[in-house]
Amino acid sequence: MKKLLMAANWKMYKSVEEGVATAKELVSLLDKLPEDREVLVCPSFTMMHSVCPILTQKAGCHAGAQNFYPAAQGAFTGEVAPEQLMGLGCTHALAGHSERRHVLGEMDELIGRKVAFGLDAGLKMILCIGETIVERRLGQIEEVLTRQLESGLAGVLSTATAESLAVAYEPVWAIGTGEVAGPDEILAAHAFVRSKLESLLPKEGAHIRILYGGSVKPDNAATIIRLDNVDGVLVGGASLKADSFSQIVLA
Repeated sequence: MKKLLMAANWKMYKSVEEGVATAKELVSLLDKLPEDREVLVCPSFTMMHSVCPILTQKAGCHAGAQNFYPAAQGAFTGEVAPEQLMGLGCTHALAGHSERRHVLGEMDELIGRKVAFGLDAGLKMILCIGETIVERRLGQIEEVLTRQLESGLAGVLSTATAESLAVAYEPVWAIGTGEVAGPDEILAAHAFVRSKLESLLPKEGAHIRILYGGSVKPDNAATIIRLDNVDGVLVGGASLKADSFSQIVLA
């Protein structure tokens, strides 16, 4: 059974104390987690030591990193290595989130290196992809998604598995804006991503989970996760409160 992956990205929010309180409340609210759901929370680095043990005590709940540097160690001031994260109980990581691409200037090649290095280090990776509003208006959606998938997966074409890799489709124009891609837009994008995964990874592509991200809320989550080729969600703002995220998880 392919479980839905319900992922939370806390971004640069919350103090350590706030993160601990939210994690405890979330675990309590998810006391009866359905068998077909997995939960992933990606807090900031500063609270991982305190938050990861709370999350991972609950079966089906995991802790992930929002970012890392693709090296085991070295003179990389301000960066964090996968091994350091795993030492705190982290099992997953994001790569290529739109804010890393468009705010912090990460290029496709670096994102591909992160996916490959993270998988090799033992992390389960979520590759984030998605078009900007300008690219959508210019009819470049498939071109953009193709480039991001091909570069993001270039180093793992023979090693990635459905167990170790997921892809999150996040239309950039829908992240944190309150705008949500309509069902037809999500269906079309996810169908295209599925076809590319099956082409790039013939043995695993049909089974790799594809998440939707972009202003997911309790009132639209149920509709979204029931669409074809939607195998979970990646939630930003609505994941900051345990009550709203638990509603999404249980939708």
